[in-house]
Amino acid sequence: MADKTEAIARFIKQEFPQTRVEVDAVGERSARVSQAVDESDLRPGGTVSGPTLMALADVALYVALLGEIGIVPLTVTTSLTINFLRKPEASKRVIGECQLMKVGKTLAVGEVSLYSEGLDEPVAHVVGTYSIPPAHMR
Repeated sequence: MADKTEAIARFIKQEFPQTRVEVDAVGERSARVSQAVDESDLRPGGTVSGPTLMALADVALYVALLGEIGIVPLTVTTSLTINFLRKPEASKRVIGECQLMKVGKTLAVGEVSLYSEGLDEPVAHVVGTYSIPPAHMR
């Protein structure tokens, strides 16, 4: 399991050097990612911005799916829906816990719960769908 997590973490850092999301764990149909929050992630009012939370959730879905199907770079997001539940802590890491609900031949659906580190209640709930390319395009 650690090898899979390390391989996907290396891939993410290599292919997406702009991301600050860290791959913490890849499990069976699941992933955990996190990101430290800094000033660039905040919006007026001292809360973590929606785009920061959405990006973290998107990476969590991608990582969980790569853990299931292998590293298939052309796997892409086709939809992402987020519900903001409460104000994230601006001074705490954001944690994303993803669980894949369905992995088919061409589509995968998963959900992500986002948390401020150390808190039990989620700050957002995300559902996303990914398109898996046909085998000849991999």
